Amino acid sequence: MTDPIADYLTRIRNGIQARHRVVEVPASNLKKELTKILFEKGYILNYKFMEDGPQGTIKVALKYDPVTKESAIKCLKRVSTPGLRKYTGYKDMPRVINGLGIAVISTSQGVMTDKEAKELKIGGEVLCYVY
Repeated sequence: MTDPIADYLTRIRNGIQARHRVVEVPASNLKKELTKILFEKGYILNYKFMEDGPQGTIKVALKYDPVTKESAIKCLKRVSTPGLRKYTGYKDMPRVINGLGIAVISTSQGVMTDKEAKELKIGGEVLCYVY
């Protein structure tokens, strides 16, 4: 596997399309941080880090609207790929759906959302858009 972040996003996207409640993803530190951000911003219901095997897994509980059964995540889009990295400065931070969505940025201070990076005035690699 050459792009573990794209695999992570695809597993969640496929889980949403299949209406699964829980999705299992192989763990890494970057994926754990990405999962924490999705939970803090209300895109997933819950998560659990399982320490089984050499690297462990992440169990992600997907969030759906109780009435319409629509997922909280409308779109997960990978921006920076191993073949074409996308970097941005804090002044040129991308706005996802005019500020309604989030862009996940990998910075020197760690993984954070576009709004947090802009407040700290640091740029970095744009990992993905979530809305």
